[in-house]
Amino acid sequence: MSHAVTRRIIARLVFLAGLLLMLLGSAFLLGTLADASRGSVLFAFLFVLLGSSFTGLAVWLNKRTLYLFFAAFFLLIGFFLFFLALKIIPLSLSKAWPLFSVFAGFALLPACWHRYGKIRARYVVPATAFILLGGFLLVFSLDVVSFSFAQFIKNWWPLLMALVGLFLVFISLSAKNKTEDIKP
Repeated sequence: MSHAVTRRIIARLVFLAGLLLMLLGSAFLLGTLADASRGSVLFAFLFVLLGSSFTGLAVWLNKRTLYLFFAAFFLLIGFFLFFLALKIIPLSLSKAWPLFSVFAGFALLPACWHRYGKIRARYVVPATAFILLGGFLLVFSLDVVSFSFAQFIKNWWPLLMALVGLFLVFISLSAKNKTEDIKP
């Protein structure tokens, strides 16, 4: 390698190290001011760093859809954990864990937009399912209803079976319509 290329690589590494130290120092400063534990701030910061890394990979590798999903997902988790550590969101992680499913649903939407340039059912259906599942579990986790999830399943399992059957019928009809369109 030439001397100029080596200097350019070293300059980029120094820039990235400086940026990383600035962000980590800012996170710890905010954590110190809010009486948050350094471990929880570091844990949240690692998710933000992981999300930022996937964002860089998505840009560097021609905006791959999978990298965009992971970038959005890890950034949402990182900022959420950071807000929990700073007590901006007054919940415990043991109560708020269903929000990770909601984050996965919301992270699918930018991936869909990148891949197709518009919102498509192929991504919206699972995104909506993740969001609804997270919201449903959040209702039980936050004790919004007076009964437990186990009690709900015990009493309402026939309705869940009927909904799964309805879902399978819709899938079957959708697949049947697509095969009829293919026939000459």
